[in-house]
Amino acid sequence: MRLLDLGQKVAWSRPPLEQRRKRDVTLQISGRAATDIAASIRELVERGTLRPGDALPPVRALADRLGVNRNTAVAAYRQLTQAGVVVTRGRGGTHVADRAPVAQEGFAADSVLRDVATGNPDPELIPDPSAALTRMAGRPVLYGEPVIDPGLESWADEWLRGDLAPADLRLTITSGAADAVERLLAQALVRDDAVALEDPCFLTSIHTVNVGGYRAVPVPVDDEGMTVEGLRSALEQGVRAVVSTPRAQNPTGASLSDERAAALRGVLAEHPYVLVIEDDHFSMLSREPFHSLIGPDHKRWALVRSVSKFLGPDMCLAVTASDPDTADRLAMRLTPGTTWVSHLLQRLVLALVTDPGVLAGIAAAKAHYGERNDAFAARLSALGVPTSAGDGLNLWVPLPVPARDVSEQLMRRGWLARPGDAFAIADSPAASRLRLTVHDLSEPDADRLAADIAAAVRAAGGRLVQPEVG
Repeated sequence: MRLLDLGQKVAWSRPPLEQRRKRDVTLQISGRAATDIAASIRELVERGTLRPGDALPPVRALADRLGVNRNTAVAAYRQLTQAGVVVTRGRGGTHVADRAPVAQEGFAADSVLRDVATGNPDPELIPDPSAALTRMAGRPVLYGEPVIDPGLESWADEWLRGDLAPADLRLTITSGAADAVERLLAQALVRDDAVALEDPCFLTSIHTVNVGGYRAVPVPVDDEGMTVEGLRSALEQGVRAVVSTPRAQNPTGASLSDERAAALRGVLAEHPYVLVIEDDHFSMLSREPFHSLIGPDHKRWALVRSVSKFLGPDMCLAVTASDPDTADRLAMRLTPGTTWVSHLLQRLVLALVTDPGVLAGIAAAKAHYGERNDAFAARLSALGVPTSAGDGLNLWVPLPVPARDVSEQLMRRGWLARPGDAFAIADSPAASRLRLTVHDLSEPDADRLAADIAAAVRAAGGRLVQPEVG
């Protein structure tokens, strides 16, 4: 028995297999120059010897083992960070970058469940372009010609100029808002630069920052948009860019109030060279007035408005108004690849947004989304899940229990909903929120979903709130 006990103690004292693997991998890192050390680590990653999430040895420990100066190890890690091979987590150390796919907007693939998590506009409310297509003919556009269609440029200038304080602006056309934001960040930042993002945040913005190798600094969002203290804290942490949704914030539906926007402009006035990007994605469909973070004297800024929500996601076009220097840099980012957005698409957009019938349809869609979200929020509130509708295509539903528990219960009832933690950057109340896209539900389906949410909350151990009478 004593021999058995001794054997067990010896076995228990051995390092776990995973620890031994990481130690052995560390011993395989070689090189004397920074480039050689970086190449050695990159090869270990490419062979799968180092896996996503694996921690690299601390700089001092690696330098001591290789017999090199500490600055040499720092330079090697910096090269890997700039190449997107590793990520730094401050005191958490340096880790192999995780290239796992991130959540995206849109329908869930291969699901038999009724998807109420899409974030899509109603296809019945997207304008039919058939008539406009017959009116957009024009001469061919050749290399070297202006990249913006003159008619669209004139219309877009009027669309954006009235909402901006800076008088000196230039316009750029990109293949949608996400394309604009990605290129705006790329022309201003390098890997590991810090970017202030709303928390919770639009999924595409999170993805853009992750793929670019930037560091997301969360700024909490309340009912009036970005919080003043949150933005001030992000600026104190050295962010070089701020990405904000001034109205219909996705997923919360929050819109900047006039007072909040003024307070945020006051904070940004002390940091005039921080790039401020406003993504006004809902624009023509919004029920809220536009209030900007961009002050009259801010030096680096861009306001992006796409047409995807009111003309359809496949209409990949966005207009960006920005200061002249940012516009020049954005245009330069376009030259190696896209160069310009098709003039055929530009003319089609212009034909649609200047058609009185299409504009009337957009106004009707605006009313529809607001009314349907208001009605569903009232349904939930009446069933003991107090909910208020913000602006936008979605509802942000507060729950008394973790949203993942409720979403699992909803799956058993035939629904696919998206828990709020998918949109979170840091630990936040988003984990107890559910984002729903309900504007296309029939009345019976809306009644059934509301009842199933209330039942799912109870099944997950939550208590419903009795609605007030009178």
